[in-house]
Amino acid sequence: MHPYVAVNILIAVGSIIMILGFLGCCGAMKESRCMLLVFFICLLLILLLQVAAGILGVTYRSEYERVLNETLHKNVELLRGTDEKAKSFQKNLINFQKEFKCCGLVDGASDWGQNFQPNSESCECSDTSDSPCTLYDGKYVYQQACITLIKDILKKNLLVIIGLAFGIAFIEILGLVFSMVLFCQIGNK
Repeated sequence: MHPYVAVNILIAVGSIIMILGFLGCCGAMKESRCMLLVFFICLLLILLLQVAAGILGVTYRSEYERVLNETLHKNVELLRGTDEKAKSFQKNLINFQKEFKCCGLVDGASDWGQNFQPNSESCECSDTSDSPCTLYDGKYVYQQACITLIKDILKKNLLVIIGLAFGIAFIEILGLVFSMVLFCQIGNK
């Protein structure tokens, strides 16, 4: 996948929203029923697309979890690798392990394979009473694998995304109501 696809999508969405806002503002200021109707239809289409995306998200939720599990299990190979891509992934996981006090991706410290000794510092328990630790390869390391923490972070952020989506949908519904009221008021003149 091209690395700038997300940026291009955000630019396109921003452009569409700018044009839509322009239609709504000009339609209200000029009292143009045509512009207000186009604004209403476009806003309704966006709302319907959001509802469809939400329904698809809920419908395929188990599929997302399966894909996440497969991805994390495949990334275990990167922990054992020595190429540049593996080194980059290892560096990021080391930072994650230090912050969240976990070790390895799926099965704990054994995920690191031969790379455990050079990278073991991020897995080591500094205080064995603070969190559950286990002895691995002569060192006390965190017992918990990072897979559960990654899933928890995604679930927590999913709730934030759902909340934002409902907030945006509420604002869109207000826009639909106000544009239709204005459309009807202009027609009564």
